[in-house]
Amino acid sequence: MTQNTVKKTSVTLLGLGAMGTALARTWLAAGHPLTVWNRTPARTPARAAALAAEGARVADSAAEAVAANTLVVVCLLDDASVDEALAGADLVDRDLVNLTTSTPAQARARAEWARERGARHLDGGIMAVPPMIGVPEAGGYVFYSGSRELFERYQETLGVPAGTTYVGKDAGFAALHDVALLSAMYGMFAGAAHAFALIRKEDIDPASLAPLLADWLVAMAPAVHRTADQLRSGDYTKGVVSDLAMQVAGTPTILSTAEQQGVSPELLSPYFELMRRRLAEGSGEEDLTGVIDLLVH
Repeated sequence: MTQNTVKKTSVTLLGLGAMGTALARTWLAAGHPLTVWNRTPARTPARAAALAAEGARVADSAAEAVAANTLVVVCLLDDASVDEALAGADLVDRDLVNLTTSTPAQARARAEWARERGARHLDGGIMAVPPMIGVPEAGGYVFYSGSRELFERYQETLGVPAGTTYVGKDAGFAALHDVALLSAMYGMFAGAAHAFALIRKEDIDPASLAPLLADWLVAMAPAVHRTADQLRSGDYTKGVVSDLAMQVAGTPTILSTAEQQGVSPELLSPYFELMRRRLAEGSGEEDLTGVIDLLVH
């Protein structure tokens, strides 16, 4: 009889916040031996107890958890928390995957910090919220950057909680992609907030505007491909539909409407000001892409 059982990679997970707990449950459900450590056990003892009941081994210290397995995944509050947690741990010959939210500079510094301590390093940026973890159809994924060899070695294991996307050997690229997408998301949220504010005092049901707003944003989203193409080519007039001059001419109506509705223009005004500055440089035939050059120091 052929033995088809494949041994699953053992994982150490540091951090049992909402995201860490979601990660832990997916690895346990998939049959991966798991050792966990919680940075604040006194505040959240039930999380560790629940995971222990599901088969996880709960370590008394981060050092003990790190010693248990070669693959060590870190999902803590911030970069300073990583320093604190790993201060007394022996990282020699450990494969450290840091999923803690950080800046690109912090990620690069962490990679060097890991190398100095004898560890291999991979950085990650999670593009998901906890309910999306372990639910493939939800579309969540994690950006990874740093050692490609390390990524390929553990891709199957790392892909259990969410999809995996490798974005380069520069350790800071996962964090950079993460923040780039989050920045665009908050810009979208800002525009939606302004839209809802405009109707706030009127006899208009927000629920009736919501599907119109969602459909409009989806229809506008492909414009990012045109922007990328213009940036690559250096030709900001390529494929222009509504040029900068026309769009700047339309901004007074948007601002006047806000004033009439008693809505602050503070979410839109900075962008409109950049558009006017670009136009003043004589770039009226361009798309909005030139605004990007004004933002880069």
